[in-house]
Amino acid sequence: MTPGHGSTVDGVVRRSARRTPARVAVDYRDRTWTYEELDTAVSRAASVLLDQGLAPGDRVGAYGHNSDAYLIAFLACARAGLVHVPVNQNLTGDDLAYIVRQSGSALVLTDPDLADRLPSDLRTLPLRDTDDSLLARLATATPYDGPEPRGEDLVQLLYTSGTTALPKGAMMTHRALVHEYLSAITALDLSAGDRPVHSLPLYHSAQMHVFLLPYLAVGATNVILDAPDGDELFDLIESGRADSLFAPPTVWIGLANRPDFATRDLDGLRKAYYGASIMPVPVLERLRERLPKLGFYNCFGQSEIGPLATVLAPDEHKGRMDSCGRTVLFVDARVVDEDGKDVPDGTPGEIVYRSPQLCEGYWDKPEETAEAFRDGWFHSGDLAVRDAHGFFTVVDRVKDVINSGGVLVASRQVEDALYTHDAVAEVAVVGLPDERWIEAVTAIVVPRGEATEAELIAHAREKLAPFKAPKRVLFVDTLPRNASGKILKRELRDRFSDRP
Repeated sequence: MTPGHGSTVDGVVRRSARRTPARVAVDYRDRTWTYEELDTAVSRAASVLLDQGLAPGDRVGAYGHNSDAYLIAFLACARAGLVHVPVNQNLTGDDLAYIVRQSGSALVLTDPDLADRLPSDLRTLPLRDTDDSLLARLATATPYDGPEPRGEDLVQLLYTSGTTALPKGAMMTHRALVHEYLSAITALDLSAGDRPVHSLPLYHSAQMHVFLLPYLAVGATNVILDAPDGDELFDLIESGRADSLFAPPTVWIGLANRPDFATRDLDGLRKAYYGASIMPVPVLERLRERLPKLGFYNCFGQSEIGPLATVLAPDEHKGRMDSCGRTVLFVDARVVDEDGKDVPDGTPGEIVYRSPQLCEGYWDKPEETAEAFRDGWFHSGDLAVRDAHGFFTVVDRVKDVINSGGVLVASRQVEDALYTHDAVAEVAVVGLPDERWIEAVTAIVVPRGEATEAELIAHAREKLAPFKAPKRVLFVDTLPRNASGKILKRELRDRFSDRP
């Protein structure tokens, strides 16, 4: 192997393997991997991939469920100099074909039960569960011993969630992600003695890059689950096998609403991380009341920055429960107006970033790249307020702010007011076309009890200025979300825009 600086994604695992070779790195179903075994598997998998006729710089799609094989494949791509393209395993049809074709993936790694969804002309390789899978071929493969990738080489295309437009592939380098790992380790107090459980999709940047890879970097033992199953999570916590959990608000809401949430012994859970979308303050207050010794961390960011940008630590929640915290180690942020000028503290504006964690732009989208990167800063699209102590509070996505009668209304404030009603399980507030108001503030509610439209509007009026209260309330069984837990407000606007 040619000498290198080791500032690569796979390099963080190699260093842990040399430091603690016999410690268990990954526990998945009935398989465990020590750090030495994991590092060797990564080198063998890198050879398997290159034997497919791939060359450094080629894109490799990853369309699979959570598993040890999925993790090994990502690290193997990194070691071989390939560009990993994680794809939401729930995508089908045109949405799926768009990402694998727009990225130019030369090969797609997939689980057998998903393979039939892919376009028939694509080359595929099973990740596991077959005799010719990547996992099965490790036994006979020779460990890769070729050139190391450079820090500035691309390692992954992180496709944005696409809540407002077609997804864009954020071009992440090894150096950017390694910087982000160090930011996560320091801001989230990650240590080798933690017992983290990873249950959210590994294709998503939050679970992979804020938690799993940073925890591998510090040498912790990591439990990977297929999905965030409440029974399994509670069993792991009660048995002492898990004391650290990341989940988006939708999962925390589901756990808090379980009948056994009040009776299970969850005192072993020490660190609770939430992010990927805004946590309703009333929900967070219920969680903290039930588990007063549990440390809650709010994690905020987006794919383009790796994705962690700010953190609100447990001792910073008092008096600022709705804040997303302060910037992490390698991130600089400002709040600006439409002309890119700083706004005074306490004034809403768009967050812009400058950071070595940032992507290099969007894959094969020069116009979108130029639009997002202006005057040396990345424009996030998030509307926020900064206070005099450096804490940020996200008000809304810029595109989700509602123009009601010429007055701007932030949907989050209306949602928090409605969450205080006992009959509201979940709520999303959007602006729908209206002849009088331009956009009518509309609450779309998943109920968990009896409530009428008039009752919920009256409840909101008790807590908000009249112009902010919903003009309408619509009831639904579920809210549409992407796999990271973000509510797809674009889909709600499309679905209900023609309803009288």
